[in-house]
Amino acid sequence: MIKLSVMQFQELSVSDKFKQIHAIAKGRVQRVGYRAFCVENATELGLIGYSQNLTNGDVLIVAEGPESVLREYVTLLRQGPRMSKVKEVEFRWEEAQQEFTGFEIKL
Repeated sequence: MIKLSVMQFQELSVSDKFKQIHAIAKGRVQRVGYRAFCVENATELGLIGYSQNLTNGDVLIVAEGPESVLREYVTLLRQGPRMSKVKEVEFRWEEAQQEFTGFEIKL
């Protein structure tokens, strides 16, 4: 889990508050390495959360981190790995729960 000291938290700009996103990736996003792509990029960006296949063929992504980093992450999610064909990524902002310790693929 990413823990910020009070001083680190206060140093974050307004746009860098610790937030959570719930995103749904639509298109050809299963059986193309999309969840692994989510983990790899989230880990590189220092985000925590998970990615999970949904029964309708979409992928759910829940991620937490600084808002500006999450915005960058959504841009990457919209690109996806080479074999994917991402039609769209819808997301909503939530308050961070800080319940994750890393970023994983959830089955």
